Amino acid sequence: MNNEQIHRIFEQFNSFNILIIGDVMIDTYFWGKVDRISPEAPVPIIARTKIEHRLGGAGNVALNVQSLGATPYLCSVIGDDDKSHILIDILHDKNLPADGIMQDKNRITTIKTRVISDNQHLLRIDEEITDNILPEIQNRFIEKIQSIIEDKRINAIIFEDYDKGVITPEIISSVVKFAKEKNIPTLVDPKKRNFMDYHGVSLFKPNFKELIEGLKLDIEKSDFDALHQAANRLRSEMSIDTVMITLSELGIYINDNGSYHNIPAEVRDIADVSGAGDTVISTASLCLAAGMQVDEIAFISNLAGGLVCEKVGVVPIDKDLLMEEYLEIKIQE
Repeated sequence: MNNEQIHRIFEQFNSFNILIIGDVMIDTYFWGKVDRISPEAPVPIIARTKIEHRLGGAGNVALNVQSLGATPYLCSVIGDDDKSHILIDILHDKNLPADGIMQDKNRITTIKTRVISDNQHLLRIDEEITDNILPEIQNRFIEKIQSIIEDKRINAIIFEDYDKGVITPEIISSVVKFAKEKNIPTLVDPKKRNFMDYHGVSLFKPNFKELIEGLKLDIEKSDFDALHQAANRLRSEMSIDTVMITLSELGIYINDNGSYHNIPAEVRDIADVSGAGDTVISTASLCLAAGMQVDEIAFISNLAGGLVCEKVGVVPIDKDLLMEEYLEIKIQE
C-alpha cells in the first residue's frame, strides 16, 4: 500500500461503529506508601494516598477502538450495585455510549483492586461472579444486542471473553447468525470456557497460552508447523475464516484459507505487556472492517500491540503514532 491508501484507511476508521460484547469490569488502584510492618501479622501496612478507577476487561477494548477513531458500542451485563454506578460514570467520563449495558440484581459488578506502593504491586483483590448469566437475562441481552446492530450500522463485532459469564454459547450462536445475515464480520478474543463455541466467526484470536489450553496441545511456541496444524484444525472444525495467534516476543501468526504468515515482533523497549491483546483485537477489527488483506491486518495489529507495550500500565493505542510508524516502515520497504 502507498501513503495515500494508508491515510485513506486510517481516515476510514473514523466512520466505523464497532460492537463489543463481553465482560466489562473496573480496574481499581490503591496507591500508597509502606513504612512499617503490621504488629498483628508479618504483612506491610500501606498508608493509602490515592484511589483510581479505570475501565477494564472489554471496556479496555472499547477505549482502544475509540482511540483509533471509531465509535464503540459496549454490550455487557453488570451488577445492580454501588460499583455499577462507578462503571457507568467512567463510561460517561470517557464519552462511551452505555446503550448496551444491562444491570442484573443477581450479579455484582466485577472489580479487580490492585494495591501498589512505590510502583510495586503488593496485592490484587478480585470481586466477581463467574457463573453464566441466567437464561432470562441472556434472552434480554441478545435482544438488546440485536437492537443495537439494527439501529447503529455496525461495521464489526468483537467478542471479548474473560470467562466471567456474560458470554454464553447461546449468545455466541445467536449473534454470529444475526451478523452473518447482516454481512458483519465477527472477531473473538477467547478464553478457555467457550473456546470451542465460536463456530462461524470471521477472525479468531487466541494467544499461545489460550490456544494450547483450548485445544489441549503440548507444543512449543516456535513450532510453526504445529501452529499451522492447530490453526487448520480450528478453521475446519469451527468453520472459522481466519485464525490469528499472538505469540508475544515471536510476533503474530495468521492463517487464512490454509496459507499462513508469521509477522515477527518489532524490536522494542518493553515496559508493560498488560492490555496488548486488547489493542491487537481492536486494531484487527477496524482493519477487517476496512477490507484489508489478512497479512496487513496481522502486521498493523502486531505493530499496535508492540507500541502499547512501551507504555507503563494499560493504555489505549495512539492512532497518530501507529500511522506514523506504519508509514515509516512502508517507506523503507
